[in-house]
Amino acid sequence: MAWVMDTYSQHKGHAVPEIVTGKPVDIGGTLGRKEATGRGVVYTIVEAAQQLKMDLNRCTAAIQGFGNVGSVAARELAALGVKVIAVSDRTGGLYDKKGLSVEALLEYVGKNQDLGSCPQGDRISNEELLELKCDILAPAALGMQITGENAARLKCRILAEGANGPTTVEADDIIRQTDIFVIPDILANAGGVIVSYFEWVQDLQNFFWTEDEVNKRLREILTRAFHQVLNMSRKQKVDMRLAAQMIGVNRVARAMLWRGLYA
Repeated sequence: MAWVMDTYSQHKGHAVPEIVTGKPVDIGGTLGRKEATGRGVVYTIVEAAQQLKMDLNRCTAAIQGFGNVGSVAARELAALGVKVIAVSDRTGGLYDKKGLSVEALLEYVGKNQDLGSCPQGDRISNEELLELKCDILAPAALGMQITGENAARLKCRILAEGANGPTTVEADDIIRQTDIFVIPDILANAGGVIVSYFEWVQDLQNFFWTEDEVNKRLREILTRAFHQVLNMSRKQKVDMRLAAQMIGVNRVARAMLWRGLYA
């Protein structure tokens, strides 16, 4: 991203930091960008838990993926008192019903790049992690992990989609018949693009925010969006995924109508 900005700026003859986001902080990037997606997932989980009257201090979580999204989500959930019982990455997963030490996991991955030989917990597969009994399941790795084949075996109360498209259409049909509360990816993992927008705004203003300010604004936007989707879901008697899509389509349609003849 730094190279893209530099190349464009060379053609313009002056620095144009707002041309692209995801830059290093030193040249116009924003604080909090790396952690934004994982934090956003947790902000939406907090709102869902409140709606379901779930005490996070008594909740358990399983997180598929321990990269930029999953590791941050695990850390933030643990800080809220959630017991993280399972995590995984490309090498497989770790499970301990008494809870894993997220800080120790983060330290291990920082030194070893992956969870492959981590001594914590028992080894499980990525597929087995998805079917564990837990309160919160966060698929935060690859798409199409929850399918028509395994959806009926999910044992979570909240499904927070940290990855893009982790649930197939066939799985959605099955989950819709259960009491699992789905936070769809278009909402749950929107934190990254929101903070990319924040980066663009800061570059335009040449005025940069603290990380606390970034996180506060991110939480406000995601909390508002969560309740808009929830209200649409209840009003139209549809699931959260369809409600989110309805809001998105409606906003684009209204904007096109306002713009007029050439829109």
